[in-house]
Amino acid sequence: MPPFFTRSGSELLPAPHARGPWAPDMLHGRLLGGLLARAVEAEHGTAELRPARLTVDLYRSSKLVPLTVTTALVRDGRRIRVVDAFVDGPDGTIARASCVMLRPGGQPPGTSWAPEAWDVPAPEELGEPNPRSGGSTPTFAMWRIGEDDGDWNREQRRRVWMRETHPLVEGEELSPFTRVALAADLASPLAHWSTRGLNHINADYSLNLARLPEGDFVGLEAGGHLSADGIASGHCVLYDPSGPLGHVNTVALANRRRA
Repeated sequence: MPPFFTRSGSELLPAPHARGPWAPDMLHGRLLGGLLARAVEAEHGTAELRPARLTVDLYRSSKLVPLTVTTALVRDGRRIRVVDAFVDGPDGTIARASCVMLRPGGQPPGTSWAPEAWDVPAPEELGEPNPRSGGSTPTFAMWRIGEDDGDWNREQRRRVWMRETHPLVEGEELSPFTRVALAADLASPLAHWSTRGLNHINADYSLNLARLPEGDFVGLEAGGHLSADGIASGHCVLYDPSGPLGHVNTVALANRRRA
C-alpha cells in the first residue's frame, strides 16, 4: 500500500489519501501524532528508556502541504527523559508533542485495583474488517467488536481492533511506538461518537503507556465521555492481543464537517 508521506530533502510530502474526515483538503490529525512519535523516537529514543507518555496538541488544521518535524531535548536524567517535538507547515507550527521516556526497573510488590479487562474475540477470529457504514473510508483496517448491523449511531460502548495498512513514511517500517501513537487518535471518535454521529473534533490526546504493543493489532475500548457547552472529554483503554497496555485521554471541540 502507498505511504502517507514521501521524503523530499528535509520535508515530508503528504499523499492524497492522508486526508482526514472533516474536509477533503485537510490532513488527518492522527498522522501528525504518528510523525511526532516517529521523530521523538528516531532522535532521542534508546534501548534503556521506554516511551511512557505522549501528549499531542492538534491546535491548527493543515492542508495537504509539505511538512517538517523538529525535536528539542527538555530534560535528560538517569531515569527520565523529556522531549518536545513540533510539526511545521508553510504557515507555521500546526501541532506539537511532549514525550516522557522512563527507565524500566523492578516491579514493586502489591496489587492495585483495575477494572475487568475486556473479553473479546482475537483479531484473527473476526473475519474481514467491518468499518462503519457511511462517511469517509478509513485508511486502516478496523474490526468493530459486537456490532453486526453497522449502526454506530446507537448509544453504546464502542470497542475495536485496528491495524495499519499504509506505511507512515516511504521506506520505513512502523515501530511499536509510532503504531500506537497513530492508533491513539481513534480514541476521540470512539469516546465522542453520539446518536447523531461524530460532532466533536479532536483538539489533543494524551497517550499513557505501561508497555509498548506487540504485533500489528491495537485494540481500543471507550471508557467514558463527558461534554458541556461544546467541549468534550473522553477516555479509552488500549490493548494488544496480550492484554491491556495503556490509556488515552482526549479533549475535543464541537465541529461541523465540510463537504
